[in-house]
Amino acid sequence: MAERQEGEVTVPTTDPVIKHYREQISDNDVKILELLNKRVKLVKTLKDYKEAQGLSFYDAAQEDWVITYLCRANPGPLSNEGLREIYGVILQVIKREAIAMGEQKSS
Repeated sequence: MAERQEGEVTVPTTDPVIKHYREQISDNDVKILELLNKRVKLVKTLKDYKEAQGLSFYDAAQEDWVITYLCRANPGPLSNEGLREIYGVILQVIKREAIAMGEQKSS
């Protein structure tokens, strides 16, 4: 079977089982997206508050705590290694987006 290239469109399947699971996955993707957007807004609010208090926005110890907390709460099947990798990216992108939101308002 040929490997699909990035950007290549696949033919929709008529297999009801595949469609069922794809719909469930898509529903979960939308929920994840909603939660990520909510997280950006919360982080932006926290950033604004911390800056108004004269505090630094970035807190490496807090990020380490979040990842440790999530690893302890992780029931699997996602490995803790996978969780650390995913959350490392999430934290980085969320910070960047929260900063960008502040720059847009001040422009």
